[in-house]
Amino acid sequence: MISRHVSARLDIDVTDDTILEFQIAVAPHPGAKVDEALSFTLDGRSVQAREITTEHGNRIHIFPAAPGKLLVSYDATVEGRTEPAPVAEADGSVFLRPSRYAEADKFFGFAAAEFGEHLDTEVLLEKVAAWVGSRLSYVPGSSDPTDGALDTLLSSQGVCRDYAHLVIAMLRALNVPARLVAVYAPGCDPMDFHAVAEALVGGVWRVVDATCLAPRSTLVRIATGRDAADTAFLDNHRGAIVLNESVVTAVVDGDLPKDDLSELVSIT
Repeated sequence: MISRHVSARLDIDVTDDTILEFQIAVAPHPGAKVDEALSFTLDGRSVQAREITTEHGNRIHIFPAAPGKLLVSYDATVEGRTEPAPVAEADGSVFLRPSRYAEADKFFGFAAAEFGEHLDTEVLLEKVAAWVGSRLSYVPGSSDPTDGALDTLLSSQGVCRDYAHLVIAMLRALNVPARLVAVYAPGCDPMDFHAVAEALVGGVWRVVDATCLAPRSTLVRIATGRDAADTAFLDNHRGAIVLNESVVTAVVDGDLPKDDLSELVSIT
């Protein structure tokens, strides 16, 4: 039985009254055992957050915050494998559409020219992941939070969310439903919140990670959505905040498994 241990520590200065939202707690894992602890402390006082669950299982913790020093602590142990992600009736339609950071409509001609001869969806996943991985350079700090897939293609560099957005846009342009998943990723280097793509193949969600930074079989799902607009680990409405530090850890008991990129893998 696989055991994965994940954690997140955030140090935030709230500089004006705001409403904060966090997506750092792992999504529900039916069939697996999850032990977790989440705390928010503002100027030494405990803050109680309200939890909202989205249609894809994202757990958003939300609360108003006055100016002060906010410390966030999250720890979880996931033992065993969860059931495969459910497929909703609308998924095959919703996740083909262009979205804020995965502008699939701008890639139709380009994607057809690059991959039009590959009609098998399983082959497309491997080819698109390899193409994006070879086309981009992983450069921390090289992209802007507002950059989409087209910006990433033109700059030829980015971080994990940029890789995922480009994979998603290309797959959607090739008529493969695709979405973004924020994950904890044991073995990821540099260690941080990680982002990967999921593609709907034969009625099953399969993970695609063009960065190859972590074994896909060890990933722990946090949040799922059209793109990063739906999965941000921190967001605020009104007011102002400064994120001073973010420390993420993710490890697995025993040795990290090897990842065969030719195999279809689901986040479980």
